[in-house]
Amino acid sequence: MEEKGANGNKHKSVYHFLLSFAVALGITLLLKEPNFTDSQVYVIFLLFFAIGLWITEAVPAFAVSLLIISYLVFALGNKHFNSAPENIEDYVQTFSDSIIWLLLGGFFLAKAMAKTKLDEALFRFTLKVAGTNPRHLLIGLMTATMLASMLLSNTATTTMVLAAIMPLLKTLDKNSGVAKALLLGIPVAATTGGMATIVGTPANAIAAGALHNAGITIEFIDWMIYGVPLAIVVNAVCCFALIKAHLKDSTPISTAFLDDMKTDVSKEAALQRNIVIAVIIVTIGLWVTSSLHGIKASSVCAVPLVVLTLTGVLIGKDIQTLGWDTLLLVAGGLSLGLALDHTGILKHYAEILITLQLDSILLLCIFGFLAMVLANVMTNSTATTLMVPICMAILPDQKLEVALIIALSSSSGLRLLASSPSNAIVFNTGYLEQKDFRLTGLIYGLLGPLIAILWVLLMS
Repeated sequence: MEEKGANGNKHKSVYHFLLSFAVALGITLLLKEPNFTDSQVYVIFLLFFAIGLWITEAVPAFAVSLLIISYLVFALGNKHFNSAPENIEDYVQTFSDSIIWLLLGGFFLAKAMAKTKLDEALFRFTLKVAGTNPRHLLIGLMTATMLASMLLSNTATTTMVLAAIMPLLKTLDKNSGVAKALLLGIPVAATTGGMATIVGTPANAIAAGALHNAGITIEFIDWMIYGVPLAIVVNAVCCFALIKAHLKDSTPISTAFLDDMKTDVSKEAALQRNIVIAVIIVTIGLWVTSSLHGIKASSVCAVPLVVLTLTGVLIGKDIQTLGWDTLLLVAGGLSLGLALDHTGILKHYAEILITLQLDSILLLCIFGFLAMVLANVMTNSTATTLMVPICMAILPDQKLEVALIIALSSSSGLRLLASSPSNAIVFNTGYLEQKDFRLTGLIYGLLGPLIAILWVLLMS
Protein backbone atom coordinates (compact mmCIF):
# COMPACT_ATOMS: atom_id res chain seq x y z
CA MET A 1 0.00 0.00 0.00
CA GLU A 2 2.81 2.40 0.93
CA GLU A 3 4.64 1.66 -2.32
CA LYS A 4 1.45 2.24 -4.28
CA GLY A 5 0.92 5.55 -2.51
CA ALA A 6 4.52 6.59 -3.18
CA ASN A 7 4.11 5.80 -6.87
CA GLY A 8 0.92 7.82 -6.93
CA ASN A 9 2.71 10.82 -5.45
CA LYS A 10 5.51 10.46 -7.99
CA HIS A 11 3.00 10.40 -10.85
CA LYS A 12 1.23 13.43 -9.38
CA SER A 13 4.52 15.31 -9.20
CA VAL A 14 5.29 14.47 -12.83
CA TYR A 15 1.84 15.67 -13.91
CA HIS A 16 2.27 18.91 -11.98
CA PHE A 17 5.71 19.42 -13.48
CA LEU A 18 4.42 18.92 -17.03
CA LEU A 19 1.37 21.07 -16.35
CA SER A 20 3.55 23.88 -15.00
CA PHE A 21 5.75 23.62 -18.09
CA ALA A 22 2.77 23.72 -20.47
CA VAL A 23 1.08 26.66 -18.69
CA ALA A 24 4.34 28.62 -18.59
CA LEU A 25 4.91 27.99 -22.29
CA GLY A 26 1.37 29.10 -23.14
CA ILE A 27 1.65 32.30 -21.08
CA THR A 28 5.03 33.07 -22.65
CA LEU A 29 3.58 32.75 -26.16
CA LEU A 30 0.72 35.09 -25.18
CA LEU A 31 2.99 37.72 -23.62
CA LYS A 32 5.77 37.52 -26.17
CA GLU A 33 6.15 40.70 -28.22
CA PRO A 34 7.95 41.10 -31.58
CA ASN A 35 10.67 43.33 -30.12
CA PHE A 36 11.53 40.94 -27.26
CA THR A 37 15.06 39.55 -27.20
CA ASP A 38 15.77 35.84 -26.76
CA SER A 39 16.83 36.52 -23.17
CA GLN A 40 13.56 38.26 -22.37
CA VAL A 41 11.50 35.41 -23.78
CA TYR A 42 13.54 32.84 -21.86
CA VAL A 43 13.19 34.73 -18.58
CA ILE A 44 9.42 35.20 -18.96
CA PHE A 45 9.07 31.46 -19.42
CA LEU A 46 11.32 30.80 -16.43
CA LEU A 47 9.29 33.15 -14.22
CA PHE A 48 5.97 31.41 -14.83
CA PHE A 49 7.51 27.94 -14.84
CA ALA A 50 9.05 28.62 -11.41
CA ILE A 51 5.73 30.01 -10.13
CA GLY A 52 3.97 26.85 -11.28
CA LEU A 53 6.51 24.58 -9.62
CA TRP A 54 6.39 26.57 -6.39
CA ILE A 55 2.58 26.53 -6.23
CA THR A 56 2.12 22.86 -7.17
CA GLU A 57 5.19 21.73 -5.17
CA ALA A 58 6.00 19.32 -7.98
CA VAL A 59 9.61 19.44 -6.76
CA PRO A 60 11.10 20.83 -3.53
CA ALA A 61 11.46 24.61 -3.39
CA PHE A 62 15.25 24.46 -3.22
CA ALA A 63 15.27 22.28 -6.34
CA VAL A 64 13.35 25.00 -8.18
CA SER A 65 16.11 27.43 -7.23
CA LEU A 66 18.77 25.11 -8.63
CA LEU A 67 16.71 24.82 -11.82
CA ILE A 68 16.50 28.63 -12.04
CA ILE A 69 20.27 29.08 -11.84
CA SER A 70 21.02 26.20 -14.22
CA TYR A 71 18.44 27.44 -16.71
CA LEU A 72 19.83 30.98 -16.68
CA VAL A 73 23.35 29.74 -17.27
CA PHE A 74 22.23 27.45 -20.09
CA ALA A 75 19.71 29.69 -21.87
CA LEU A 76 21.16 33.17 -21.40
CA GLY A 77 24.85 32.36 -21.77
CA ASN A 78 24.72 29.84 -24.61
CA LYS A 79 25.41 31.31 -28.04
CA HIS A 80 23.65 28.35 -29.70
CA PHE A 81 20.33 29.25 -28.03
CA ASN A 82 20.68 33.00 -27.59
CA SER A 83 21.38 35.42 -30.40
CA ALA A 84 22.89 37.84 -27.89
CA PRO A 85 24.46 35.71 -25.11
CA GLU A 86 24.93 37.40 -21.76
CA ASN A 87 27.57 37.29 -19.05
CA ILE A 88 26.08 34.80 -16.62
CA GLU A 89 28.54 35.34 -13.75
CA ASP A 90 26.08 37.43 -11.71
CA TYR A 91 23.51 34.63 -11.76
CA VAL A 92 25.84 32.03 -10.27
CA GLN A 93 27.53 34.31 -7.76
CA THR A 94 24.39 34.66 -5.66
CA PHE A 95 25.66 31.68 -3.63
CA SER A 96 28.28 34.01 -2.16
CA ASP A 97 25.94 36.98 -1.70
CA SER A 98 26.22 38.80 1.63
CA ILE A 99 22.63 37.79 2.47
CA ILE A 100 23.59 34.11 2.23
CA TRP A 101 26.39 34.65 4.76
CA LEU A 102 24.04 36.53 7.05
CA LEU A 103 21.57 33.66 7.04
CA LEU A 104 24.39 31.16 7.54
CA GLY A 105 25.48 33.01 10.67
CA GLY A 106 21.95 32.78 12.03
CA PHE A 107 21.87 29.04 11.28
CA PHE A 108 25.11 28.50 13.19
CA LEU A 109 23.73 30.32 16.24
CA ALA A 110 20.46 28.38 16.11
CA LYS A 111 22.24 25.03 15.81
CA ALA A 112 24.58 25.85 18.69
CA MET A 113 21.65 26.85 20.94
CA ALA A 114 19.84 23.62 20.16
CA LYS A 115 22.92 21.41 20.64
CA THR A 116 23.83 22.88 24.01
CA LYS A 117 20.14 22.86 25.06
CA LEU A 118 20.42 26.55 25.74
CA ASP A 119 17.06 26.96 24.04
CA GLU A 120 15.36 24.58 26.47
CA ALA A 121 17.01 26.27 29.46
CA LEU A 122 15.76 29.67 28.33
CA PHE A 123 12.21 28.43 27.93
CA ARG A 124 12.23 26.62 31.27
CA PHE A 125 13.23 29.95 32.80
CA THR A 126 10.45 31.72 30.90
CA LEU A 127 7.85 29.24 32.06
CA LYS A 128 8.97 29.57 35.68
CA VAL A 129 8.92 33.39 35.55
CA ALA A 130 5.47 33.46 33.93
CA GLY A 131 3.93 31.70 36.92
CA THR A 132 0.79 29.58 37.11
CA ASN A 133 -1.72 32.09 35.75
CA PRO A 134 -2.67 30.87 32.22
CA ARG A 135 -2.82 34.43 30.90
CA HIS A 136 0.63 35.30 32.22
CA LEU A 137 1.94 32.00 30.87
CA LEU A 138 0.62 32.78 27.39
CA ILE A 139 2.11 36.28 27.47
CA GLY A 140 5.47 34.96 28.64
CA LEU A 141 5.50 32.11 26.14
CA MET A 142 4.60 34.31 23.16
CA THR A 143 7.14 36.95 24.18
CA ALA A 144 9.93 34.41 24.56
CA THR A 145 8.97 32.72 21.29
CA MET A 146 9.00 36.04 19.47
CA LEU A 147 12.45 36.91 20.83
CA ALA A 148 13.89 33.50 19.94
CA SER A 149 12.48 33.68 16.42
CA MET A 150 14.42 36.87 15.76
CA LEU A 151 17.52 34.65 15.39
CA LEU A 152 16.10 31.21 14.72
CA SER A 153 13.85 30.18 11.85
CA ASN A 154 10.11 30.17 12.48
CA THR A 155 9.97 26.41 12.04
CA ALA A 156 12.90 25.72 14.36
CA THR A 157 11.49 28.04 17.01
CA THR A 158 8.05 26.43 16.83
CA THR A 159 9.52 22.95 17.16
CA MET A 160 11.70 24.01 20.08
CA VAL A 161 8.93 25.76 22.03
CA LEU A 162 6.44 22.98 21.40
CA ALA A 163 8.91 20.43 22.78
CA ALA A 164 9.39 22.64 25.85
CA ILE A 165 5.67 22.82 26.69
CA MET A 166 4.65 19.26 25.74
CA PRO A 167 4.93 18.06 29.38
CA LEU A 168 2.37 20.72 30.28
CA LEU A 169 0.08 19.92 27.34
CA LYS A 170 -0.02 16.26 28.35
CA THR A 171 -1.58 17.29 31.65
CA LEU A 172 -4.37 19.23 29.90
CA ASP A 173 -7.59 18.09 28.25
CA LYS A 174 -7.63 18.30 24.44
CA ASN A 175 -10.54 20.72 24.59
CA SER A 176 -8.76 22.89 27.14
CA GLY A 177 -8.73 26.59 26.36
CA VAL A 178 -5.23 26.82 27.82
CA ALA A 179 -3.93 24.20 25.38
CA LYS A 180 -5.56 25.91 22.41
CA ALA A 181 -4.31 29.36 23.38
CA LEU A 182 -0.73 28.18 23.91
CA LEU A 183 -0.62 26.17 20.69
CA LEU A 184 -2.16 28.93 18.57
CA GLY A 185 0.12 31.52 20.14
CA ILE A 186 3.32 29.69 19.19
CA PRO A 187 3.14 30.03 15.37
CA VAL A 188 1.93 33.62 15.67
CA ALA A 189 4.80 34.61 17.97
CA ALA A 190 7.36 32.69 15.91
CA THR A 191 6.21 34.48 12.77
CA THR A 192 6.10 37.94 14.32
CA GLY A 193 9.63 37.40 15.63
CA GLY A 194 10.69 36.54 12.09
CA MET A 195 9.60 40.00 10.99
CA ALA A 196 11.98 41.72 13.36
CA THR A 197 15.40 40.96 11.86
CA ILE A 198 17.00 40.22 8.50
CA VAL A 199 17.83 36.69 9.65
CA GLY A 200 14.39 36.10 11.17
CA THR A 201 12.95 34.67 7.95
CA PRO A 202 14.38 34.10 4.45
CA ALA A 203 11.81 36.54 3.04
CA ASN A 204 13.57 39.39 4.85
CA ALA A 205 16.94 38.29 3.52
CA ILE A 206 15.55 38.09 -0.01
CA ALA A 207 14.17 41.64 0.24
CA ALA A 208 17.48 42.90 1.66
CA GLY A 209 19.32 41.16 -1.17
CA ALA A 210 17.07 42.78 -3.78
CA LEU A 211 17.76 46.17 -2.22
CA HIS A 212 21.50 45.46 -2.24
CA ASN A 213 21.31 44.63 -5.94
CA ALA A 214 19.52 47.95 -6.46
CA GLY A 215 22.33 49.82 -4.70
CA ILE A 216 20.47 50.29 -1.41
CA THR A 217 22.11 48.90 1.74
CA ILE A 218 19.96 48.17 4.77
CA GLU A 219 21.90 47.29 7.89
CA PHE A 220 20.82 44.82 10.57
CA ILE A 221 19.80 47.56 12.98
CA ASP A 222 17.98 49.46 10.20
CA TRP A 223 15.72 46.48 9.58
CA MET A 224 15.05 46.14 13.30
CA ILE A 225 13.82 49.73 13.45
CA TYR A 226 11.08 48.75 11.01
CA GLY A 227 10.48 45.17 12.10
CA VAL A 228 10.65 45.14 15.91
CA PRO A 229 7.81 47.61 16.64
CA LEU A 230 5.61 45.83 14.09
CA ALA A 231 6.38 42.45 15.65
CA ILE A 232 5.60 43.68 19.16
CA VAL A 233 2.27 45.27 18.21
CA VAL A 234 0.97 42.35 16.13
CA ASN A 235 2.11 39.82 18.71
CA ALA A 236 0.41 41.76 21.52
CA VAL A 237 -2.88 42.11 19.64
CA CYS A 238 -3.00 38.41 18.75
CA CYS A 239 -2.11 37.50 22.34
CA PHE A 240 -4.97 39.68 23.63
CA ALA A 241 -7.37 38.04 21.16
CA LEU A 242 -6.33 34.54 22.29
CA ILE A 243 -6.81 35.49 25.93
CA LYS A 244 -10.32 36.81 25.22
CA ALA A 245 -11.24 33.78 23.12
CA HIS A 246 -9.74 30.90 25.11
CA LEU A 247 -8.60 32.01 28.59
CA LYS A 248 -11.78 33.21 30.22
CA ASP A 249 -10.93 31.11 33.27
CA SER A 250 -7.80 32.19 35.16
CA THR A 251 -7.55 29.06 37.33
CA PRO A 252 -3.84 28.42 38.07
CA ILE A 253 -2.25 25.48 36.29
CA SER A 254 -0.09 22.82 37.86
CA THR A 255 3.67 23.34 37.56
CA ALA A 256 4.58 19.73 38.28
CA PHE A 257 5.61 19.35 34.64
CA LEU A 258 8.61 21.62 35.29
CA ASP A 259 10.19 18.88 37.40
CA ASP A 260 10.19 16.56 34.39
CA MET A 261 12.19 19.11 32.40
CA LYS A 262 15.13 19.24 34.80
CA THR A 263 18.37 17.88 33.37
CA ASP A 264 21.87 17.71 34.78
CA VAL A 265 24.49 19.64 32.83
CA SER A 266 28.10 18.38 32.75
CA LYS A 267 31.06 20.71 33.10
CA GLU A 268 31.87 20.35 29.40
CA ALA A 269 28.27 21.08 28.41
CA ALA A 270 28.20 24.10 30.72
CA LEU A 271 31.42 25.42 29.15
CA GLN A 272 29.99 25.03 25.65
CA ARG A 273 26.80 26.75 26.71
CA ASN A 274 28.80 29.70 28.07
CA ILE A 275 30.73 29.89 24.78
CA VAL A 276 27.45 30.03 22.85
CA ILE A 277 26.10 32.77 25.13
CA ALA A 278 29.27 34.81 24.61
CA VAL A 279 29.13 34.34 20.83
CA ILE A 280 25.47 35.38 20.72
CA ILE A 281 26.15 38.52 22.76
CA VAL A 282 29.16 39.52 20.63
CA THR A 283 27.44 38.74 17.31
CA ILE A 284 24.24 40.60 18.11
CA GLY A 285 26.23 43.46 19.60
CA LEU A 286 28.25 43.84 16.42
CA TRP A 287 25.13 43.52 14.28
CA VAL A 288 23.23 46.33 16.00
CA THR A 289 26.27 48.64 16.17
CA SER A 290 27.44 48.20 12.57
CA SER A 291 26.87 51.89 11.90
CA LEU A 292 29.48 52.73 14.57
CA HIS A 293 32.34 50.38 13.66
CA GLY A 294 31.60 49.97 9.94
CA ILE A 295 31.76 46.16 9.93
CA LYS A 296 29.02 44.80 7.67
CA ALA A 297 26.49 42.42 9.17
CA SER A 298 27.55 39.66 6.79
CA SER A 299 31.17 40.04 7.91
CA VAL A 300 30.15 39.79 11.55
CA CYS A 301 28.91 36.26 10.78
CA ALA A 302 32.56 35.19 10.79
CA VAL A 303 32.33 35.28 14.59
CA PRO A 304 29.85 32.38 15.03
CA LEU A 305 31.23 30.49 12.01
CA VAL A 306 34.81 30.53 13.28
CA VAL A 307 34.43 30.47 17.07
CA LEU A 308 31.74 27.78 17.25
CA THR A 309 33.74 25.41 15.03
CA LEU A 310 37.16 26.13 16.55
CA THR A 311 35.87 25.52 20.07
CA GLY A 312 34.19 22.26 19.04
CA VAL A 313 30.70 23.43 19.91
CA LEU A 314 29.71 22.54 16.35
CA ILE A 315 31.35 19.67 14.49
CA GLY A 316 31.10 18.33 10.96
CA LYS A 317 27.88 16.39 11.55
CA ASP A 318 26.20 19.51 12.96
CA ILE A 319 27.19 21.59 9.93
CA GLN A 320 25.76 18.98 7.58
CA THR A 321 22.32 19.36 9.14
CA LEU A 322 22.07 23.13 8.70
CA GLY A 323 19.35 24.62 6.48
CA TRP A 324 21.32 24.43 3.25
CA ASP A 325 18.10 24.00 1.28
CA THR A 326 16.95 27.40 2.55
CA LEU A 327 20.22 28.98 1.40
CA LEU A 328 19.72 27.45 -2.05
CA LEU A 329 16.17 28.81 -2.12
CA VAL A 330 17.39 32.32 -1.35
CA ALA A 331 20.21 32.12 -3.90
CA GLY A 332 17.80 31.01 -6.62
CA GLY A 333 15.40 33.80 -5.77
CA LEU A 334 18.16 36.38 -6.03
CA SER A 335 19.21 34.98 -9.42
CA LEU A 336 15.65 35.17 -10.75
CA GLY A 337 15.35 38.76 -9.55
CA LEU A 338 18.61 39.69 -11.27
CA ALA A 339 17.46 38.08 -14.52
CA LEU A 340 14.16 39.96 -14.48
CA ASP A 341 16.06 43.19 -13.93
CA HIS A 342 19.03 42.69 -16.28
CA THR A 343 16.94 41.60 -19.25
CA GLY A 344 14.68 44.65 -18.98
CA ILE A 345 11.49 42.63 -18.39
CA LEU A 346 10.71 44.48 -15.18
CA LYS A 347 11.25 47.87 -16.75
CA HIS A 348 9.03 46.95 -19.71
CA TYR A 349 6.00 45.93 -17.66
CA ALA A 350 6.61 48.56 -15.01
CA GLU A 351 6.33 51.24 -17.68
CA ILE A 352 2.98 49.80 -18.74
CA LEU A 353 1.65 49.89 -15.16
CA ILE A 354 3.06 53.37 -14.59
CA THR A 355 0.92 54.67 -17.44
CA LEU A 356 -2.14 53.78 -15.35
CA GLN A 357 -1.02 56.58 -13.01
CA LEU A 358 -2.22 54.92 -9.81
CA ASP A 359 -1.40 56.66 -6.55
CA SER A 360 1.81 55.36 -5.00
CA ILE A 361 0.21 54.82 -1.57
CA LEU A 362 -2.61 52.84 -3.19
CA LEU A 363 -0.03 50.69 -4.99
CA LEU A 364 1.88 50.07 -1.75
CA CYS A 365 -1.37 48.96 -0.10
CA ILE A 366 -2.09 46.62 -2.99
CA PHE A 367 1.44 45.21 -2.82
CA GLY A 368 1.20 44.61 0.93
CA PHE A 369 -2.13 42.79 0.97
CA LEU A 370 -1.31 40.87 -2.22
CA ALA A 371 1.88 39.62 -0.56
CA MET A 372 -0.19 38.42 2.41
CA VAL A 373 -2.69 36.64 0.15
CA LEU A 374 0.04 34.92 -1.87
CA ALA A 375 1.87 33.89 1.30
CA ASN A 376 -1.23 31.95 2.36
CA VAL A 377 -0.93 29.66 -0.67
CA MET A 378 2.86 29.62 -1.07
CA THR A 379 5.82 30.34 1.20
CA ASN A 380 6.49 33.93 2.21
CA SER A 381 9.95 33.51 0.68
CA THR A 382 8.44 32.65 -2.69
CA ALA A 383 5.94 35.50 -2.55
CA THR A 384 8.72 37.96 -1.72
CA THR A 385 10.99 36.57 -4.43
CA LEU A 386 8.32 37.07 -7.07
CA MET A 387 6.92 40.41 -5.97
CA VAL A 388 9.85 42.54 -4.80
CA PRO A 389 11.73 42.95 -8.12
CA ILE A 390 8.55 43.61 -10.10
CA CYS A 391 7.06 46.04 -7.60
CA MET A 392 10.37 47.88 -7.15
CA ALA A 393 10.35 48.48 -10.89
CA ILE A 394 6.81 49.86 -10.71
CA LEU A 395 7.78 52.31 -7.96
CA PRO A 396 11.48 52.98 -8.67
CA ASP A 397 11.58 55.99 -6.33
CA GLN A 398 10.30 53.96 -3.37
CA LYS A 399 12.32 50.76 -3.62
CA LEU A 400 13.09 50.64 0.10
CA GLU A 401 9.44 51.05 1.08
CA VAL A 402 8.32 48.48 -1.48
CA ALA A 403 10.79 45.81 -0.35
CA LEU A 404 10.06 46.33 3.35
CA ILE A 405 6.28 46.33 2.97
CA ILE A 406 6.23 43.19 0.81
CA ALA A 407 8.64 41.24 3.03
CA LEU A 408 6.90 42.21 6.28
CA SER A 409 3.41 41.68 4.87
CA SER A 410 4.32 38.26 3.46
CA SER A 411 4.86 37.07 7.04
CA SER A 412 1.17 37.73 7.73
CA GLY A 413 -0.07 34.70 5.83
CA LEU A 414 -1.14 32.31 8.61
CA ARG A 415 -4.77 31.67 7.68
CA LEU A 416 -4.40 28.10 6.37
CA LEU A 417 -2.66 25.00 7.67
CA ALA A 418 -0.54 24.97 4.55
CA SER A 419 0.35 28.64 4.93
CA SER A 420 3.21 27.94 7.31
CA PRO A 421 5.09 24.88 8.62
CA SER A 422 4.55 26.35 12.10
CA ASN A 423 0.78 25.92 11.72
CA ALA A 424 1.20 22.32 10.60
CA ILE A 425 3.56 21.51 13.50
CA VAL A 426 1.15 22.64 16.23
CA PHE A 427 -1.84 21.12 14.40
CA ASN A 428 -0.18 17.71 14.44
CA THR A 429 -0.39 17.64 18.25
CA GLY A 430 -4.07 16.68 17.91
CA TYR A 431 -5.23 19.48 20.22
CA LEU A 432 -6.44 21.76 17.41
CA GLU A 433 -8.94 21.74 14.57
CA GLN A 434 -8.55 23.66 11.31
CA LYS A 435 -11.23 26.15 12.35
CA ASP A 436 -9.14 27.12 15.39
CA PHE A 437 -6.71 28.98 13.11
CA ARG A 438 -9.40 31.36 11.83
CA LEU A 439 -9.14 33.92 14.63
CA THR A 440 -5.38 34.52 14.64
CA GLY A 441 -5.18 33.99 10.89
CA LEU A 442 -7.76 36.70 10.20
CA ILE A 443 -6.37 39.19 12.72
CA TYR A 444 -2.78 38.67 11.62
CA GLY A 445 -3.70 38.70 7.92
CA LEU A 446 -5.47 42.06 8.15
CA LEU A 447 -3.43 43.75 10.84
CA GLY A 448 0.05 42.72 9.64
CA PRO A 449 0.01 44.38 6.19
CA LEU A 450 -1.92 47.40 7.46
CA ILE A 451 0.54 48.21 10.26
CA ALA A 452 3.51 47.37 8.02
CA ILE A 453 2.33 49.87 5.41
CA LEU A 454 1.60 52.62 7.94
CA TRP A 455 4.82 52.11 9.92
CA VAL A 456 7.11 51.94 6.88
CA LEU A 457 5.55 55.07 5.39
CA LEU A 458 5.81 56.88 8.73
CA MET A 459 9.48 55.97 9.20
CA SER A 460 10.53 56.67 5.59
